Amino acid sequence: MEAQAGIKLHPSWLDRLKDEFEEPYMADLKRFLIAERRSGKRIFPRGSDWFRALDLTPLEDVRVVILGQDPYHGAGQAHGLCFSVRDGVQPPPSLANIYKELESDLGIKPRRHGFLEHWAKQGVLLLNSVLTVEMGKAASHRDRGWERFTDRIIAKINAKDEPVVFMLWGSYAQKKAAFVDTSRHLALKAPHPSPLSAHSGFFGCRHFSKANAFLESGGARPIDWALPETATAA
Repeated sequence: MEAQAGIKLHPSWLDRLKDEFEEPYMADLKRFLIAERRSGKRIFPRGSDWFRALDLTPLEDVRVVILGQDPYHGAGQAHGLCFSVRDGVQPPPSLANIYKELESDLGIKPRRHGFLEHWAKQGVLLLNSVLTVEMGKAASHRDRGWERFTDRIIAKINAKDEPVVFMLWGSYAQKKAAFVDTSRHLALKAPHPSPLSAHSGFFGCRHFSKANAFLESGGARPIDWALPETATAA
């Protein structure tokens, strides 16, 4: 799968991942996605947003990684950042629980929107393991090649000299980042913020303040977790 016209990928990532686009598994993934579209299936997010997380957060700027599984599969939701939704879309239950923990941890009031680009632009990589999904069918694009690609992304971050915080919510994220070198990086683990598991330890995990404390202890600036009041604000 070559980097196609209309697909945006920051040069820092393209330079380090260009060989992946030449691998057979990516060619297979491209053929699968083309066939799905030709059959009339709607794929989310739109093609220009597949690598949105990598475009907004250059490798050299990554200070925090939050791992998700699949994009949202409802119309108008997914735009390339895990847990984030477009302006005008009601924050889904998992994101609502993230907001609750943020308020409990740092006193930040929940926003009415779920647009998280403010975090991404500060060095928070909001990465899904699988970067596409068929409308209305969760997990429909798993085991097609995306997982191998995103494993390479995590490996590139793990190789960074600067310490990075990995916020790993749920067993899936924890297994995916199991190889992270915790002698250099901080791996914060908690249950997933889904309503099914948030009360089992996500609430009260205080990952946001712990991440900032770790960053500041290494001389890095903390993340401003307070989102703008509106999704379109700078």
